[in-house]
Amino acid sequence: MPGRRALVTGAGGFVGANLVRRLLADGHRVTAMIGPASADDRLAGLADVEIVRCDLRDGEAVEAAARRARPEWVFHLAAHGAYSWQRDPVRIFETNTLGTVHLVEATRDAEAFVHAGSSSEYGLKDHPPAEDEPISPNSHYAVAKSAATLWLAQLPRGVTLRLYSVYGPWEESGRLMPTLVDHALRGTLPPLVDPRIARDFVFVDDACDALVRAVDAPAGAIYNVASGRQTTLAELVEVVRDEFAVSEEPRWNTMAPRDWDTATWVGDPARIAADLGWTATTELRAGLRALGGWLRS
Repeated sequence: MPGRRALVTGAGGFVGANLVRRLLADGHRVTAMIGPASADDRLAGLADVEIVRCDLRDGEAVEAAARRARPEWVFHLAAHGAYSWQRDPVRIFETNTLGTVHLVEATRDAEAFVHAGSSSEYGLKDHPPAEDEPISPNSHYAVAKSAATLWLAQLPRGVTLRLYSVYGPWEESGRLMPTLVDHALRGTLPPLVDPRIARDFVFVDDACDALVRAVDAPAGAIYNVASGRQTTLAELVEVVRDEFAVSEEPRWNTMAPRDWDTATWVGDPARIAADLGWTATTELRAGLRALGGWLRS
């Protein structure tokens, strides 16, 4: 496939920076869009990347940036509200919903528009939800992401990937996986919440592969990017202790629970496997080992 002009929003973030690297490795030309005040350290040293600072809430600025980039592929990863310290409901809505509208309108000539949704759109479920079942978003962030997904689904172009718990190199240091592995490399464990809390973990390289494959998906499609396997915190900690030879015993319930903590969080990846041939191929232990190697370096 000849190289395409690709625009990545949220390129200064964890998944965005990894996707930029994947696209460059595949021979594409990348415009990396980041917020006006966002750090660009994850993109440092990358050649042949044009970094554009733009606030998605500003429709005219988005239009100008799109005219300059002339993207054939758009990967929309920019978001606000996914972290506990991002609480402003107006900014959450303006970035995730209105910002998506601005970007779609500004990139009308693009061949593909891939939107990074969130598993949070489903709300709390007691089973792996399929893409066509009713959603129950239960936070400002989840509602705003859901609105963007629903808006895209009724357009003649646009694909949404509902990402589950992506982890790996370049992830924020305060998040669970880098915190756990960083402590493990020093022979310790951090404070922990309830051992029954669960997640469906997806290594970032697998997530980026799903994003790239989605350029060939039918317009309006929605896919879960999930491993289909739930891992409790207790199981995760035991894998980390074994992989990094940590003798310290875990100290459960020494960290305050988060609003989104639940004992059931797992996705159903059957549709994306059938339509795009994608599965999460990186086993948890291998992903943790890769994250540990990156942290060491």
